[in-house]
Amino acid sequence: MHAFDLIMFDLDGTLVDTAPEIFDAVNDTLRYFALPEVTLQQVNDWIGHGTRELLIQALAFSGKVSDTSVRASESLALSVSRFDKHYLQRCGTRSQLYPQVRETLTALRGHGVKLAVVTNKEDRYTTTVLNVHGLTPLLDAVVSGDSFPAKKPDPTGVQSCLCRFGVAPERALFVGDSSIDVATARNAGVRVWVLPYGYNMGQPIEACAPDRVIADCSVLLNS
Repeated sequence: MHAFDLIMFDLDGTLVDTAPEIFDAVNDTLRYFALPEVTLQQVNDWIGHGTRELLIQALAFSGKVSDTSVRASESLALSVSRFDKHYLQRCGTRSQLYPQVRETLTALRGHGVKLAVVTNKEDRYTTTVLNVHGLTPLLDAVVSGDSFPAKKPDPTGVQSCLCRFGVAPERALFVGDSSIDVATARNAGVRVWVLPYGYNMGQPIEACAPDRVIADCSVLLNS
């Protein structure tokens, strides 16, 4: 009997390394508006709150203005629309699964564990990334950043999975790569394990005080 009946995963930085193609889409957008490009490391550090928030950070940095100014700008909707076109074209072109992801998800399903993704990434991008990498058939549920009014660290997405599968919090686990994921799990009352190779806004993952730091997803098979 596995230690968990339900394991929920973040997507970007946990199951899939998506930063290179997000980086491409951000700079496609900045170039369109004749703004200076940003670096891959900057994009890594901005990932976590959804692509709209990431774009706002990029526009603020590149335009040398505050993010408050960007949010209030009448041109933000146009920027978001342009980014959407670029990112939909880039989705799946340069992202890669992290080591042992497919093998681990397949084995967990074989053990009868319910599997879900809970991400702040908008559904149109989430669906594309999951399909491109063949993860959709391995998942029992997907909660995207626009599935509910509130994103992580609000616990609604996690709670919806607990309710859907009738799993008690003590029999569930959240696996992520950032302080957002740790806070989400704490807010939902479930345990949280984190991976050290994802995107944590430039901060050491240990500082988030997760229940455990694991080297890769295969560790889940021995839990």
